[in-house]
This record gives sequence, C-alpha cells and structure tokens, in this order.
Amino acid sequence: MRTNSSLSLPFKRRFGGVFLFVALLCLPLCLMAGKRDYMKNPKYLLGAVPEVEGVVTFQKNFSVTEKSEQQIYDILHAYISNTLVANALHDKQQPYTRIISEEKESGTVVARIEEYMTFSHVFLNLDRTRFRYLLSAKVTGQKVSLVLTQISYYYNEDMEGKNGVNYKAEEWITDKAAVNKKGTRLYPRSGKFRRMTVDRVEGIFDGFMDACSTMEVKEQVVTKKRKGIVEE
Repeated sequence: MRTNSSLSLPFKRRFGGVFLFVALLCLPLCLMAGKRDYMKNPKYLLGAVPEVEGVVTFQKNFSVTEKSEQQIYDILHAYISNTLVANALHDKQQPYTRIISEEKESGTVVARIEEYMTFSHVFLNLDRTRFRYLLSAKVTGQKVSLVLTQISYYYNEDMEGKNGVNYKAEEWITDKAAVNKKGTRLYPRSGKFRRMTVDRVEGIFDGFMDACSTMEVKEQVVTKKRKGIVEE
C-alpha cells in the first residue's frame, strides 16, 4: 500500500502539471478566437476611418447650452490636461505628450499625446503599441469642434523602448490598408490597430461629452443617441 501511494502522488502531480500546461497553451488561442469576432463587425469596416485630403482625421462637433464660452473652454482644457495628458505622463516613457498651444482668446487647446494601446495581455505575453496623435479642441460661442489627426504607432519595441517599427495611420488603418477588397473583413494585423483606434477615438470624444454631462448637450455629429442630443 505504501508503494502504491508513493507512486500515485508523483503521477498525480505530473498529470496535473501537464493538464495545466496544456490549458495555458490553449487559453491564448481561446481568447484570440473570441476577440477576432470584431474582424467582420460593420463598425470597423468601410468608412470607419475618415480621411481629409488623404490624411486620417477624426472630427466631432457639438453644442453646449447654458454655459459661457469661457466656462466651456475651461472644461475642455481641464479634460485635456487632467485626463489625457496626465494619464499619458503617468508613464515616464512618454516624453512626446504635452499641450503645445492654449489660447483663451481664440478658444483653442492643442495637445500631442502618446499613450499605450494594449491589444492583449496574457500572462507574460504583452502585445501593445504606442499610440500617438494630435488633438485640437476649439470653442466658438457654445459650439465645440474636436479634431484628432496625425496618428501614428510605434510597435514591437524592446524592453528599453527601442528598435520598434513606426507606422503612420495613412499606411496602416485606412480602408485600403486594413479592409479586404470585398469590404467584408479586416486584415488580421492592421485590423487590430484599426479597431483599437476607432474605439479609442470614440472613447476620447465621449470623454469630452462626459466632462460636459452636467450641462444640456446638443450634438451635431453623433453616431449614437444620448439624452439631450439633437442630431442633424
């Protein structure tokens, strides 16, 4: 009995270790399969990434009532400074991020932002890119105009933040670069950049709207309905 017991314990340990090892190998594949559902999602297909004169440019326009131009400017400036810039600068390897222009007279704030965009993070496997863009916010009266452009990525860097590959949005996430010829599916590699960019830009613009959530907001260009929104 002692012999059987001594044999069964190592066996169980070996079997359990093998099972765990196989499970860990399969987990990333399962997660990847679930995440790849976005490849055919119409939200990310043709027209999802707008271009202005050949340059990828996202824009958002809305009006805010019951606040002065100065109050609106202060809200936009605070959101850019305290949220977008501050969050990016939380990582000490983001020297690119800064407000490059702020003019109360013209109601304009312009910032360059570099932040990490994470595609997946499973155990020791971290797949991410640096996401760089130029953001401008302008208020005229009660009207707000947001423009996000000059998008680029720094991907596959080493532990020291070097030896990565630079991609410009115009060569990497446009309809031509990231969507198949039939317009029915994203390409695997560039497609993940396109999806994450569309979602991140939407989140940034929504953040501005949320910063104005104590106000009655009437949006001019919007893809979803909100309380107090009037679509054109």
